[in-house]
Amino acid sequence: MANQVKLVVYPAKDLDKTKKYFSTFLGTEPYVDGDWYVGYKVGDLELGLDPNGKAVICYTDTDDIEASVETMKGVGGEVVMEPKNVGGGLMVAQLELDGNVVGLRQHPKK
Repeated sequence: MANQVKLVVYPAKDLDKTKKYFSTFLGTEPYVDGDWYVGYKVGDLELGLDPNGKAVICYTDTDDIEASVETMKGVGGEVVMEPKNVGGGLMVAQLELDGNVVGLRQHPKK
């Protein structure tokens, strides 16, 4: 499993207002700008806005999402979202322990 945070997703109840706020804060426009997600590149980190989000979630990348989910379950994590393809072969999963949700992300194999 990787241990470097690669993506941080913030909830955004008012996506337009939050997008303007983060564009100003980061000094850049989003590279993804949709109704379902807005994403910014900040160095090696991606910062995302999710209009359906409930909490801030940090994601790490993994080469084997299924194995990483099992590893996290082994240390007490409860699956909030099973691994699923969110588009283009990108797989994501979420686990929770003690109210803290973390995410795993597996990019498509090249």
